[in-house]
Amino acid sequence: MRAEDTAFVGGPLDGRTLAVHVGATGRPPKVYEVPVPDPAGGPPTVHVYRLEPANLTPRLKLPRGWVYAYDPEGVPERRKWPWSRRRDVNPHG
Repeated sequence: MRAEDTAFVGGPLDGRTLAVHVGATGRPPKVYEVPVPDPAGGPPTVHVYRLEPANLTPRLKLPRGWVYAYDPEGVPERRKWPWSRRRDVNPHG
């Protein structure tokens, strides 16, 4: 798998550059989650970073490089499949 050095902006990883695995198209994942363990033994805190283009080409406005920006909301988007049903509805009556 290929990795690309990607910069992080904001949050606990501000100013760092990490090697992030890229897909077949050469683009890193849209969301990068960083779990930080709780020193008291509780559930870990998850910091969420969203992918943004670093620069745009002048003429076509295509992205040239990527940057992860810190998302203070910290809630990753979980998409459901379009054919999934709600769990509280009984289809048989």
